[in-house]
Amino acid sequence: MWDERYDTDDYVYGINPNDFLRENVHTIPKGRVLSLAEGEGRNAVFLARQGYSVTAIDSSKVGLEKAKRLAEENQVNIECIHADLGDFDLGESQWDGIVSIFCPLPPAIRKRLYQNVMRGLKPNGVFLLEAYTPEQLQYGTGGGSSAELMQSRETLMKELADLTFLHLLEMERDVTEGIYHTGLAAVVQAIAVKKI
Repeated sequence: MWDERYDTDDYVYGINPNDFLRENVHTIPKGRVLSLAEGEGRNAVFLARQGYSVTAIDSSKVGLEKAKRLAEENQVNIECIHADLGDFDLGESQWDGIVSIFCPLPPAIRKRLYQNVMRGLKPNGVFLLEAYTPEQLQYGTGGGSSAELMQSRETLMKELADLTFLHLLEMERDVTEGIYHTGLAAVVQAIAVKKI
């Protein structure tokens, strides 16, 4: 599905970073950052332009090829890994930051991934996330049609219990990210830190 979606000259989610990431990038310690389900590279390239050492992971080879091209155009380097988040090893205490922007996963895979996120962060490392909430189904402005792939304040508190939340908020906001994420949306935003 994702290879087909990305198989166009256009960047279907745009080339600009996610607004929440752009506004809160300063909360992520400088160093190594992993961007989950990075797609076509807009967030990874933004992070690299801010001086981070960025690894982008995605299940779509087509998306990652576009990410590499976007990085070249912006004269930055990003490492791209083609892998399935369901079985990718994030390592232990490897990352100063991990970023998840609109990463829809079935609950069982998401819970396992979040265990890996908590293990993979360095002490004082930050997990920054924006996701659609189930209320998004009423808006139809992105995120698909399956509520189980969406998240809420409650699911994040439960599934990321070992992290300390600096910010955790459900809200409505205008999202303008290419042709698939455009319009008023119901989202949850989180910034969480791995305390020593």
